[in-house]
Amino acid sequence: MTIQITEENGTVTGVLNGRLDTAAVAQFTQDMKPLMEQADKHIVLDCEKLSFISSSGLRLFLSLRKETIAKGGDVTIMNVPPEVKQVFTITGFYSLFQFQ
Repeated sequence: MTIQITEENGTVTGVLNGRLDTAAVAQFTQDMKPLMEQADKHIVLDCEKLSFISSSGLRLFLSLRKETIAKGGDVTIMNVPPEVKQVFTITGFYSLFQFQ
């Protein structure tokens, strides 16, 4: 699991690649710290190359959402593959985020 983070015009974009499963959560938690530090901005998570997300991964998305709410930012999730979108829908997380 990797994340590439860029910033442009006040928007911070994280491009996710791989499987966000239990084994990847510890490293991904560290890798997403720059997003948490910039939670006062608009954050876009591009999930086009995200092939799987576990409940542990969903918790990280929820943590980011809570941090952005606390700091006045927001999160948009885009390019979600159908199998990942299904996990968001089944767990009820789909209603918690903006999707494009």
